[in-house]
Amino acid sequence: MQNGPAVRRRKLGAELRMLRTGAGLTSGEAARLVGWHQSKVSRIETGASGVKPADVRLLLDAYGVVEGQLRELLLVLAGSEDTAGRHHWWHAYRGVLPPAYRDFISLESQASAMRTLETSVVPGLLQTPEYARAVTRVAADGLDDEALDALVEVRLARQDVLRNEPPLELSAVLDEAVLRREVGGPGVMARQLKRLMEAAQLPQVRLQVLPFAAGAHVGITGPFVIFSFPSTSDLNVVVLDQLTSSLYLERKEDLQAYAEAFNTLQIHALSPEDSLDYIAGIGDGA
Repeated sequence: MQNGPAVRRRKLGAELRMLRTGAGLTSGEAARLVGWHQSKVSRIETGASGVKPADVRLLLDAYGVVEGQLRELLLVLAGSEDTAGRHHWWHAYRGVLPPAYRDFISLESQASAMRTLETSVVPGLLQTPEYARAVTRVAADGLDDEALDALVEVRLARQDVLRNEPPLELSAVLDEAVLRREVGGPGVMARQLKRLMEAAQLPQVRLQVLPFAAGAHVGITGPFVIFSFPSTSDLNVVVLDQLTSSLYLERKEDLQAYAEAFNTLQIHALSPEDSLDYIAGIGDGA
């Protein structure tokens, strides 16, 4: 298990090393092309040191990498700039966003698919503004109204990934407790359930409910997120949320274990169609 920055550095370095070898260059040749010492290329490729987005652009140009989506992803892993050198939208909220949350958003912004098990709250990408405010107020107790407003804005801005072209493909398994836990009061919860039903009908969203009747399940130890990325599976990562930080699992055996666990959860959960009916029943007071 590693923290976000360490994972990003290592994954970025490994990908840059693959691109260099694919271009038929030694580390020394790559260093000469960009005017560096060979040791700097080696440190970057092993994840021993960070690298600025501007340096990543130099390397990608030297390796002849022109694919826009891959360049954007690697630049996000390097820091908070896009392919044109501009800060990403979440940089404006750096004063209120913990580093672990910024890391999560940066991965989410570039992922092609996200699989998530939620056992307590509605996934952030599917929350209404009222629900997001109620959850944030509890999770970040003691914030003033201005900081609370900013965090809610961030939560809502994150949802743009579902409207991008192409959109993020979201597969979510929700424990029934997520639907039964009254967050923000009856009115807020009723509107949140309606929002879930609307989102479940989007082609890029697959929503399944794991009812209490399913009993104990493989996800009972806690929620998790699996991010998958376009162009390469080597960047895929599992994120485990903790109270004060997030843990990142990147080993292939960990990725396989969580992917298999998610597949098992989907099998035991209600189908997307039956899940819609189940949510509607809870909304009607069943």
